Amino acid sequence: MDATTLLQLLDDVRSNRLAPDDALAQLRRLPFADLGAARVDHHRALRQGMGEAVYGPGKSPEQVAAIVEELLDVPGGPVVLSRASADQVKAALAVAPGGVVSPAAAVDLSTVVWRPATPRPGRVVVVTAGTADLPVAGEAVAVLGALGLPAQLLADCGVAGLHRLLASLDTLEAADAVVVVAGMEGALASVVGGLTAVPVVAVPTSVGYGSSLGGVTALLAMLSSCAAGITVVGIDNGYGAACAISRLLP
Repeated sequence: MDATTLLQLLDDVRSNRLAPDDALAQLRRLPFADLGAARVDHHRALRQGMGEAVYGPGKSPEQVAAIVEELLDVPGGPVVLSRASADQVKAALAVAPGGVVSPAAAVDLSTVVWRPATPRPGRVVVVTAGTADLPVAGEAVAVLGALGLPAQLLADCGVAGLHRLLASLDTLEAADAVVVVAGMEGALASVVGGLTAVPVVAVPTSVGYGSSLGGVTALLAMLSSCAAGITVVGIDNGYGAACAISRLLP
């Protein structure tokens, strides 16, 4: 239940298009629905502007399916299932056909989106340092699309071959926000942050050799960037980067 849906519900009651008892039946399930293993938060979009996402790891396929079904059963905005296994995707689509599946986050894990938001103003570019960063970038692109912000992807633009990024400088300059996804030493975030004045959200990835420490090196480098004002999310957190962009853009 988001603000737009709630206002429409109240307007329907006022104009006699909906009986008060029917409106009460819809509101009775708010602010959350207790499914036993999960308490589904139907008020999150009202509080935060974005609905609750379903995080796949640690949940059974049956639990994932039940949560997705519950979220979709209440009118509102997009429903996102992130980092889902093949079995979880199959179970969710069985109870909620029509979800759009995008590979993302890690090998054999996917993002599934139902009921995406209406596209809104804002040009977002997602840049990766290497091809190995694409799974995390894919998660960001899928979630941005769900939030009404279709994104353009620029892949494999790392600093070891900086001419690849400079060849797309016009695309960066036309963007309203940029997500930078990089592992190894994470230097790409500083480069992009020094080339554009728009909001930049940096995502360190766990890609890299031993001294990359599973993404810690990239994380610390991004946090220490000399390009002031870069926002940094957690390691491999493409979902969080997309949500940050959604908050930053009007």
